[in-house]
Amino acid sequence: MCTSSVLSPSIFMAFFVAVGCFMAYPEVVTAKQAGITRHYTFNIKLKNITRLCHTKSIVAVNGKFPGPRVVAREGDHLVVKVVNLVPNNISIHWHGIRQLRSGWADGPSYITQCPIQTGQSYVYNFTITGQRGTLFWHAHFSWLRATVYGPLIILPRHNESYPFVKPYKQVPILFGEWFNADPEAVINQSLQTGGGPNVSDAYTFNGLPGPLYNCSAKDTYKLKVKPGKTYLLRLINAALNDDLFFSIANHSFTVVEADAVYVKPFETNILMLTPGQTTNVLLKTKSEAPNATFLMLARPYATGMGTFDNTTVAGILEYETSSHTGSKNRTLLKPGLPAINGTNFVANFASKFRSLATTMFPANVPQTVDKKFFFTVGLGTNPCPKNQTCQGPNGTKFAASMNNISFALPTTALLQSYFFSQSNGVYTTDFPAFPLHPFNYTGTPPNNTLVSNGTKLVVVPFNRRVEVVLQDTSILGAESHPLHFHGYNFYVVGQGFGNFDPENDPPKFNLVDPVERNTIGVPSGGWVAIRFQADNPGVWLMHCHFDVHLSWGLRMAWIVLDGKLPNQKLPPPPSDLPKC
Repeated sequence: MCTSSVLSPSIFMAFFVAVGCFMAYPEVVTAKQAGITRHYTFNIKLKNITRLCHTKSIVAVNGKFPGPRVVAREGDHLVVKVVNLVPNNISIHWHGIRQLRSGWADGPSYITQCPIQTGQSYVYNFTITGQRGTLFWHAHFSWLRATVYGPLIILPRHNESYPFVKPYKQVPILFGEWFNADPEAVINQSLQTGGGPNVSDAYTFNGLPGPLYNCSAKDTYKLKVKPGKTYLLRLINAALNDDLFFSIANHSFTVVEADAVYVKPFETNILMLTPGQTTNVLLKTKSEAPNATFLMLARPYATGMGTFDNTTVAGILEYETSSHTGSKNRTLLKPGLPAINGTNFVANFASKFRSLATTMFPANVPQTVDKKFFFTVGLGTNPCPKNQTCQGPNGTKFAASMNNISFALPTTALLQSYFFSQSNGVYTTDFPAFPLHPFNYTGTPPNNTLVSNGTKLVVVPFNRRVEVVLQDTSILGAESHPLHFHGYNFYVVGQGFGNFDPENDPPKFNLVDPVERNTIGVPSGGWVAIRFQADNPGVWLMHCHFDVHLSWGLRMAWIVLDGKLPNQKLPPPPSDLPKC
């Protein structure tokens, strides 16, 4: 007996909806699997853009500034084809992604890959393992990240919720830094003359400088909100060279995440983010729409001796109302921000960050360590070449270093040299575990400020538990240095002012619920202690996220050796890995 092949209208409709659902949301159907593969294409092209009444050509991705939003879920696989259609070399770094056994996709030029040359392409291929939250991607060649950056948003797995109230809406806000000049010309001139680079002309929210700058009222970021709702603001400091304070008039934030790791929630009305840091905050709007417009402001925190862009970016928080009063008669309210050199506020703010340390989101901080390191971070000088006049301190050239070694980038990629055992003439593995010439780091600086230059790395066996104390120095001015570690998160177990005391400071370390981050501000005139387990084989850059200091050599790299098991080894490089 055969059944009728005619579908009833209701069955047909159900089938149509199911198919439509699958086409619109392919990930819904594969939700029970480990994750899905998401494909993106980044076409790197020049784009004309006008800011501050100044039109120039910038390097941009897919014609967007800031660049496109990359969205995935925890467990997803990302495949991003980057096509270089500009005259500059380029590479893209997925800032904060662990890159477990996928170091070839990390992105820093001359560290894990040669840059992608003009007319060439490279596919970044990696899985998001055990991470969810806000990160970002940016260029990692010279100063190209001034315009080549965008949000990288990792949603929780399907059927997993946030450990906080579900927000009504999520809004990424990227802090940026705008130069009227070409940023490449700015850093090239600085490296040539040895002097400090010209500073930026504006800060931006999502690429917009706002009404406090010359002819920029039309380029103002507006956040329109409804009363009585909770918004998740995904804040990203993508500025080149500046820590930034941030506040919204008459509103407070609940901090719930830092660097894509959940934290114990705490309230504040002022935030500080270093370049490379991300912070997720809940913003609860007022229950009724007030007859006011609220300014959101960001301006720098700076303690160094050098010049910096001392301007303020403004955006507007505006309530959507049904009344016809319009925004013309509304009161304009402005938030207060700490002093430019508000180091005490910054230290107090940093101390509020704590890991959730729950069963679901544990803090697996190493309780004991196998190897301890002590790295000074700060400025210094290189001698002026013969027959040249230099504009650095006392006629020298500015430099920056870790343990007084200014890191020279090789002309080939370190990871390739290491993987194929071709280190000869490329790098050495004698980066010092401690300063070779100890001094009073935060006291009166020594007369000799010269650095040594080299491509020196540290080798760590697989799974070793490591502690690093990062110590600021007063050479050419104490300042906060945002240190970023590729391929790893680390636990911030302690921090303080003055010189680190190896006897009296470690007993005070927090080994219960320290915050887990990928970028930490080394306190101005102070130190910070971090711990991590070396569970990710490869070559991993550690550097200051002020690009000016990065260019001057404030960077070093770690070789983490393979483990014994197959899943503890770095696989061979992909066939399209760029050549130098």
